Amino acid sequence: MIQLENISKNYGDNAALLPLSLAFAEGKTTALIGPSGCGKSTLLRLLMGLIKPSSGQVVFNGAPVPDWIQTRREMGYVVQDGGLFPHLTAQRNVGLMARHLKKPESQIQSKINELCELTRFPKDGLQRFPAELSGGQKQRLSLMRALMLEPQILLLDEPLGALDPMVRVQLQADLKEIFQRLKQTVIFVTHDLAEAGFLSDEIVLMNEGAIVQKGSLKDLQEKPASEFVTKFLSAQRSLVAL
Repeated sequence: MIQLENISKNYGDNAALLPLSLAFAEGKTTALIGPSGCGKSTLLRLLMGLIKPSSGQVVFNGAPVPDWIQTRREMGYVVQDGGLFPHLTAQRNVGLMARHLKKPESQIQSKINELCELTRFPKDGLQRFPAELSGGQKQRLSLMRALMLEPQILLLDEPLGALDPMVRVQLQADLKEIFQRLKQTVIFVTHDLAEAGFLSDEIVLMNEGAIVQKGSLKDLQEKPASEFVTKFLSAQRSLVAL
């Protein structure tokens, strides 16, 4: 569905992302993981067209992206802090783009009700402002907003990173159920290898702007491609639970 062809990103003399090619399977969940500064969030922003590549191109549905504004409407995007507008109620946050596109109000409300059920967001919270919601509720709301236009691709940048462990575990379980039900193409960034192994069909491990290894968690554990892979896995103590 979406792929990067010989894409790179430089900031002056500094290479944030070395030339690479990567395809994402339709209907599958891919985790981008690696240490801070490895290039995973840069890669995600390139996929969104939020930054321009220094070389190469993004291909969407078999062709280079001709119009990023239109293409972004086929993508849902969730950031770590939720990215919610503090002056809008939960309901207005979710329906903002749909109203901008002049969707019928009855259709918007029906979709919001459907998304409340899907994400387990309390309907009595729709009239609250973001500051009146818990961290977990904010992330559920951000996910609802990302799904409002029924995007082909869902992109998540460390969506659970700021949550406490108990809330994070519950949201991981809910996200996995949502991904399985919707069968969307999902790409998410995380620092947590256990989370990547739990949620994804494929893991892309990165370091210093390059892809070090792709595969399942089992592949990385049993057939590490380099010493870096072994060290990275050893540093993830939470893998004991898997």
